[in-house]
Amino acid sequence: MHQENFIPYEYEVLSEDQALERSRQFLELMNSRRTVREFSSRPVPEEIIKNIVKVAGTAPSGAHKQPYTFCVVSNDELKSKIRAMAEQEEFINYNGRMSDDWIEDLKVFGTNYQKLFIEEAPYLIVVFKKSYNLDDGEKTRNYYVNESVGIAVGMLLSAIHNAGLAALTHTPSPMNFLAEALGRPKNEKAYLNIPVGYPKEDAKVPNIQRKSLDDIAKFYR
Repeated sequence: MHQENFIPYEYEVLSEDQALERSRQFLELMNSRRTVREFSSRPVPEEIIKNIVKVAGTAPSGAHKQPYTFCVVSNDELKSKIRAMAEQEEFINYNGRMSDDWIEDLKVFGTNYQKLFIEEAPYLIVVFKKSYNLDDGEKTRNYYVNESVGIAVGMLLSAIHNAGLAALTHTPSPMNFLAEALGRPKNEKAYLNIPVGYPKEDAKVPNIQRKSLDDIAKFYR
């Protein structure tokens, strides 16, 4: 370990009561988060989106390589192009690629191949993962790419909700068209398309319940 590469860690010391209260408040905030498919035309200041992306950029990553690019799309013409390309792939998905069980599981969400939300949302945040870096044409390795990008996306979604905005994790498969539409380099592969904005005032979400703590966690005391 080279001590010259390290700096003191600065953090806020909380009492047990303060930590417990913060954890409760954050749980209450995040438990109200829902996936939204109906967006308002109300504009969102770009500075808010920049701050949200910066939060994602604070995520831990393998060897601190930060193997991701967040492409923020607000251009209406480009959003329309992405929607058309996405619907072309989604039509094939709903008419042959996806299994009958998959189609049945999606019925509760009322989804189909049409993706109006891509044009409705004021922003698309298209997340790309970098399997490797290109430095002056030379390849350099990245590590734990899927894990690193997944953690960053989780923090991105939390930051979106914290700012009072709504989001949708859209995963059209295959997603190669996103790299084509946005002119991304060959070392980047689309990971998620995330429409972001304010929800419509009359937006509705499926009446579903989250699993309980006992269903998702085991404590080994």
